[in-house]
Amino acid sequence: MKSKYIDSLLRFMDSSPCNFLAVDTIKNILVENGFKEKSLKDKMSAKAGEKFFYTKNDSAIFAVRVGSKPIKETGYKIIAAHSDSPCFRIKPHAEMRCDGGIVKLNTEVYGGPILYTWFDRPLSIAGRVILKGASPLEVVSRNIKIDRPLMQISHLAIHFNRAVNEGNHLSKQKDMLPIIAKVNKDFETDNMLVNLVAQELGVAIKEIIDFDLLLYDTTPACTFGLNNEFISSGRLDDLSMAHAAITAITEATDHDSTCIAAIFDNEETGSGTKQGAGSPVLANVLQRMAESQGCNFDDYCIALQKTFLVSADNAHAYHPNYGEKYDPTNHPAMGSGPCIKINANCKYMSDAHSAAIFKNLCDAAGSPCQYFINHSDVAGGSTLGNILTAQIDIEGVDVGNPLLAMHSARETASCDDHVNMINVFKTFFS
Repeated sequence: MKSKYIDSLLRFMDSSPCNFLAVDTIKNILVENGFKEKSLKDKMSAKAGEKFFYTKNDSAIFAVRVGSKPIKETGYKIIAAHSDSPCFRIKPHAEMRCDGGIVKLNTEVYGGPILYTWFDRPLSIAGRVILKGASPLEVVSRNIKIDRPLMQISHLAIHFNRAVNEGNHLSKQKDMLPIIAKVNKDFETDNMLVNLVAQELGVAIKEIIDFDLLLYDTTPACTFGLNNEFISSGRLDDLSMAHAAITAITEATDHDSTCIAAIFDNEETGSGTKQGAGSPVLANVLQRMAESQGCNFDDYCIALQKTFLVSADNAHAYHPNYGEKYDPTNHPAMGSGPCIKINANCKYMSDAHSAAIFKNLCDAAGSPCQYFINHSDVAGGSTLGNILTAQIDIEGVDVGNPLLAMHSARETASCDDHVNMINVFKTFFS
């Protein structure tokens, strides 16, 4: 029988086909657990026992549970993850009428997906639509998720490219555009997409000003394996860690320390946006909260020295078909616990001190723990940890659960690892 946490994760993934919907799903979870929404435009308040959250750009969210002890005494406990995943963004004026009476959509690639994994899948549209408001500077944001399959990126038949299985260069502009419609005598190509969006939202076309629309695979998340030990879903990187962080902050029992689950956007494109980890948004929230409790700047800086950050972004699991790609002594296996991510060139913020703290948390939670270190000849990526510590003077560790096929349209994770990571996060927040 699957854990309640796995059932919850599968529902979370299906309701979160893009960053905007992920934040909307998280908001609903927080509200159901007694958190109240606040605005960054309002004066900051951080009273003992309060539970609240802020959003930024509808695509980043910061959940806060204020401790019973002053921030200057305890500092902060922070878990950071991100809401975005590699995908395809629909361009303006996207309709392209082609020979054969076929309409395809013009898209651009967001982040670094494994392109060929998106072929021949039922796809649909999710995202954010901007409507007219009370004035030019006051617009209305509405989320949209079209549940039915609308389109497909169809592969060229092998008969036209006999060497396709020997390597196939893909053009993002030519090969990766989805087919959405067949033209008939009553069909209008102009404004087809905006018409569709207007119908879905129940608004007039003239009310729509702009949109951020993304493609997603409509196939539901599921478990698989002889004993249902694996998870198959798109966007596990990094929504599985966002789910674990939000589950932990809603279930943890500590009332002393102020805990924060910070879910940023745009990690996949470098975090350099107003809602990304490279912005001052979290640093501002931390300082404003401390000042609302009467801290001066010196008190705030002391509180930061008592703060610990867990940057949670997934790691690469050992792939049995490609053992040569992995470090010979530090290749994490699915089902063997959360990974501490280490890099000699400081791509991650983990060091022996912060790693030891996380290992202690794993021990206290009854969870196994392992390391992820790149093969020395294989370059790795970076994540939220170093970006945040360039903004805020705090200590922290980079961690994540091991995945297979990271950035594929369907990634693979371990059920046990997800449950263990939630328990470790709850231990941290408790």
